[in-house]
Order: sequence, then structure tokens, then C-alpha cells
Amino acid sequence: MQDKNITINDVARVSGVSKRTVSRVINRSSLVGEKTREHVEKVIKELNFVPDKQARGLASSRSYLLGLIYEHYDSLSIEQVQSGALSVCSELGYELVVHPCKSREENFIEECLASIAKSKLDGVIIVPPVSENKALAAALREMNVQYVRIASVDFDDEDNIVVSDEREAMKGMADHFIELGHRDIGYISGPLRYTSSMERMDGFLSELNSCDINVPNIRIKEGENSYESGFKCAMELLSEDELPTAILANNDEMALGVIRAAHDLGIKVPDQLSVAGFDDNILASRVIPALTTIHRPIDNMAALATQKLVNKIQSEQSLLLTKETAVKPYLVVRESTSKNST
Repeated sequence: MQDKNITINDVARVSGVSKRTVSRVINRSSLVGEKTREHVEKVIKELNFVPDKQARGLASSRSYLLGLIYEHYDSLSIEQVQSGALSVCSELGYELVVHPCKSREENFIEECLASIAKSKLDGVIIVPPVSENKALAAALREMNVQYVRIASVDFDDEDNIVVSDEREAMKGMADHFIELGHRDIGYISGPLRYTSSMERMDGFLSELNSCDINVPNIRIKEGENSYESGFKCAMELLSEDELPTAILANNDEMALGVIRAAHDLGIKVPDQLSVAGFDDNILASRVIPALTTIHRPIDNMAALATQKLVNKIQSEQSLLLTKETAVKPYLVVRESTSKNST
């Protein structure tokens, strides 16, 4: 526990610097030299000094609150997003306000803006698929609300976005299927209204086509990124006279639905059917058989997005935290895929 008698004045006195210099160190100002910063930070740690967030906010005209906007049904990955964002918030003295929304409702933009104003947020991080909404980004710019979007395509200024190269990652998954000898392949896309769904599908199918493997339309189903839709689409794919030897789903939740459908139909995974997903969520390594998938480092993306957001909020007076814009998902091979035995 902090000694409540310890103040910023004490830190300044022990450090041998001015109160303004201590304040600049706390706020990560670029106006402080590295040696001075390290010295003051050491004193802060030794004195166990914790800045008063309310007083800090009043002094800087900021709330030190960041918002996280995400689709309400996305419960599995949002925990990783929060973890990544909070790892930066805790270090920089910010708090995180989580705001689930329903992006398909007519008034969702007005509802988001009202929530931001009510909480007096300094800025927001926007998670897919909400981040793909151009109207929301335009409304935030018009209201002078700082934001950073996490997305699969670079469709904003580099200060406003962190991009996951999902098209390239899906090419890696296609190569994995090819190496295992699969040519009769089924695919369950996410909602095709989302750019991320199109990027993943195009990346996968284009790589297969380059190796003379064609996936006919009858082998492609559109899901809703839910377990239930994955199950439904898999039942359709596995009810044909000629069965695919492998199925790739747009995300892990749908892939788990595929595994359940195969189980109900008496089809062994991976002996008779290889199954793979995308995201590498918390269940991917726990299901039996463990799921082959694409690991999307969403916690790292959220941390980068938070750093970028703080850069924007603190502007030229802050220490530049990051300029990094892109991350690379990668293939994780587990037990749910194997060589084609047919």
C-alpha cells in the first residue's frame, strides 16, 4: 500500500528535480532526458508513490479513461483483447471501460457516441468487426474522439490502425492442407459482409487455386462465426454423397461446430476428416482433438493499439510508445488435421 503522506513534492525533493519534471516523467513526456527519467522512476518505485488519478486528470484536462468497443457476441476473444489493452493501461496509469455494442442495430453509432461522452473517454480502441464500420470512424473523427482500429486490412491512417495480415496467414493454412494431400476441401466462411471474412477466404482459395485445387461453390458455406452456424454448415457439407476430406472454418468457434457435427455423424477427426479454424482462442488447445488453427496475436494487437492511442492522446508532449502497425498471424498445427488417407 502507498503511504498516503507521500506526494509528488516528496518525489521531486528526493529526486532533486522540479515538480514539473516529475509530472513529465509520470506522463511519459518526451521533454525529459533518459537518465533523468530513469532516476525519477527509481525514486517513485522506492517511495511507492502512486499518482492521484483524479488530480492528474484535472491537471491535464484528461480523464485517463480509454474505451474498448466490440461486438457483443464476441466473448471468447474479447478476454485476450482486454488483457493486451490492460497490460499497457496499468503501466501508463489509464483505466479501461469496456463497451459491447450491437453494430447491426440502427442507432448503434449514436449509442456508442453517447457512451463515450457519458464516460468522458480520452479515446477508444475498436475491435473487429465493429472496426470495419466506416460510418463509426467518420463520426468519431467529426466528434474529435481519438481512436485506433484493429483490422484485417489497412484502411485508415497508420496512427489509427493495427493490422493483422490474415490473407497471408490463410495461404499458410492452404499450404498445410496441400502438404497433407487434401484436394477435396470444404470451406465455411464468416459473414461475407465483413472484410475480414473476405480476406481470409480469398487468401485460402487463391493459394489452393495456384496449386490447381479448385473448391466448388457447393463446398463453400457462409456461416455467422458462431458454434451453431459452424455445426449447421458442417452438417450440410457432410450430407453430400461425396464428402470432403478436410474442412476449414473462418474461426475456431465454427470449427468446433464442425467437429461436433462430424462426431454426431460418426466421422472420425482427423482420421476421416481434417478440421481447422482461425484465431487460436482459449478453447482451441483444449478441445479433443486439439484444433489446428491460425494464431492471431490479438492480445499483442490490443497492446499496440493502446500504445498508439496514448500516443495520439498525449500528442507531441508524450514519449512515442510505438509506430508499429502490422502483426503476422501464424499457423499452429495440432491434432485435428492429418494426412489424407483416401
